[in-house]
Amino acid sequence: MKRYQLILLLLCSLILFTYSKVMATEEAKYEIIKENNIYEVRKYFDRLAVETITTNQSNSFRKLFNYISGGNQKEQKIEMTTPVTRIEKNGNMTMQFYLPKIFDKNNVPTPAREDVKIVTIEGGHYAVLRYSGRASESNFIKHKNILEKELLKDNIPMISSSIRATYDSPFTLPMNRRNEVMFKIKIN
Repeated sequence: MKRYQLILLLLCSLILFTYSKVMATEEAKYEIIKENNIYEVRKYFDRLAVETITTNQSNSFRKLFNYISGGNQKEQKIEMTTPVTRIEKNGNMTMQFYLPKIFDKNNVPTPAREDVKIVTIEGGHYAVLRYSGRASESNFIKHKNILEKELLKDNIPMISSSIRATYDSPFTLPMNRRNEVMFKIKIN
């Protein structure tokens, strides 16, 4: 096999692997209430998540990934879901993995670490701006500012800090990545 054929085969395999992982992942369920050219308003329902306070993004991801990989009191492996979210809460940055819908407060495994907690994320209405590209701080801030400006223009009150949601593995090409900025909002 020639070198360029091998490289092409590896690239195709990587693309197929990336897309198959995304398609097989359970996503937090929502209903689209309203949409325009910039953002959509979604209604989410209460859902369980595992979270940790983050000072180092990769360290927090590792803690949460260890939990779903069996680092819990039942030593139970849990399927990865999307999105992975980060939000500022009480002056701290928090990272969250949503838990699959098969879990409720009665059957969710207790984390083995004290700095990993099970929480219920309260449902409600969220304004969401979807964008592609790298999940960098500058890309997030750019889109957060766009969404804030539009919500202010539309007189929609934001009742949470901005939420960063990422959906894809680091192996996904930037142009194919799904990122979102969200605000919980109040609808009259």
